[in-house]
Amino acid sequence: MSTISTTSSADGLIGRLAALRAGLARFPRPLLELMARLAVGATFFKSGLVKIASWDVTVGLFADEYKVPILPPEIAAYLGAAAELTCPVLIVLGLFTRLGAAALLGMTLVIQIFVYPENWAEHLMWATILLYLLTRGPGPISLDRPFAQRLFGDK
Repeated sequence: MSTISTTSSADGLIGRLAALRAGLARFPRPLLELMARLAVGATFFKSGLVKIASWDVTVGLFADEYKVPILPPEIAAYLGAAAELTCPVLIVLGLFTRLGAAALLGMTLVIQIFVYPENWAEHLMWATILLYLLTRGPGPISLDRPFAQRLFGDK
């Protein structure tokens, strides 16, 4: 008799877990895509604001700490700040999202390889979101959607 009640309890638990999984699968993907865009956009935009808050300090960081190869510190600082202030806006709006994601993904790779290789977990998180946006697009809650529908017949 205890075997029957144990099996019945296990089946009940499995059934509840299956129902929970099915409920979670109904979470709207467009909302997840919007949340991903907001998260990565806010991260990079805040960094851009810090860069322009004190330009001399920023150039100093590029000269002494970041040491991006090939580019002079002033140009690297300018390019970094410009990318961090424009690409996130495009990504959050969902306008030319793939272009913005590609630029920030390139920036993330430079940071990972040349500046802070020990911060790989954080960079992997950024790269994952940016790769999703680059490969899948911004989703239906975006300004890109009407263009994609018209140009490529996307739904």
